[in-house]
Amino acid sequence: MSTKSRTRSKTRLSRALGIALTPKAARYLEKRPYAPGEHGRTKRKTDSDYAVRLREKQRLRAQYGIREAQLRIVFNEARRTAGLTGENLVELLEQRLDALVLRSGFARTIAQARQLVVHRHILVNGEIVDRPSFRVKPGQMIHVKARSESIEPMQVAAAGGHADVLAKVPAYLDVELDKLQATLIRRPKRAEVPVTAEVQLVVEYYAAR
Repeated sequence: MSTKSRTRSKTRLSRALGIALTPKAARYLEKRPYAPGEHGRTKRKTDSDYAVRLREKQRLRAQYGIREAQLRIVFNEARRTAGLTGENLVELLEQRLDALVLRSGFARTIAQARQLVVHRHILVNGEIVDRPSFRVKPGQMIHVKARSESIEPMQVAAAGGHADVLAKVPAYLDVELDKLQATLIRRPKRAEVPVTAEVQLVVEYYAAR
């Protein structure tokens, strides 16, 4: 799929889910805050409970850019963990390396964050990690490989070039953007994680399956 096709696809998905998945989609949603298609402007009939839960699950999955199987695995772990399953789910997802690369301001979108990891630009405690799903532990440092610091995307990030589209750095991260490094201080708390999702509906979706 070409870059232009991927952009169109992300914009269309953003409109369908009612959330901006990319900066371009955010601008598009400001102009057209309704679903795509010929019936996008018309009032929808009331969605079924299943449809509402499904959409909420899709919103969560899209914001982390993960496959259904990956989300299901983390959900099952969240269910086995003490505490509220929905909150556990988001907190575990947020410890993914690609998610923290994004929150730290090293990337502009989750897709770009994943690409930085896969292309071996990111280290955790000095070791290259090329798995976006790698779970960062509290106390571990995420930083950009020295040889990658000079590439244009990293220079843009170090200069704060993504600040206009990203949420404020959450309290569970200590970021030194000019050094392209960040430390996960502690496990994230759901209330601090900048994702849009009614997690209880996601729990209900899986409980009904």
